[in-house]
Amino acid sequence: MSETKEIVRIARTGIDGTKPVEEALKGLTGVGELYGNAIAHDLDLKGQKIGDLSDEKIEEIEEEIKNPEVPSWLLNRRKDRETGEDGHLIESDLELKQEFDIRRLKEIDTYRGWRHKLGLPVRGQKTKSSFRTGSKVGVDTAAIKEDAAPGGE
Repeated sequence: MSETKEIVRIARTGIDGTKPVEEALKGLTGVGELYGNAIAHDLDLKGQKIGDLSDEKIEEIEEEIKNPEVPSWLLNRRKDRETGEDGHLIESDLELKQEFDIRRLKEIDTYRGWRHKLGLPVRGQKTKSSFRTGSKVGVDTAAIKEDAAPGGE
């Protein structure tokens, strides 16, 4: 048996080869704990270190991630707007699709689009004490003191 590979390339990303398959797959953007466990279970690789697997097995994992045989509720792109199909996106594909979705919301002037434009929370969180960064924080006391000073203006 060959020695363990330190880094394994999956979906153009290097992941830690010393971890078990289900845990190592969490290193990919768009793959969480449940999805990683489902992939490892489908391929019967639970508990095996991903660095010990052959190149064929790694290609099989990559193909399973792109075309999974898991329940639709486990996918991150259900009923896609263009195709109407269920799918799962990872890495740069996921980030690009999210960017396009947010851009579409901004263009059609939805409430969520406006919140994205203003840099405010989109999902109904309270904003009195949270999300206070940048120009949204407090009062400019220096300008008030300058105006209040005798002969200031």
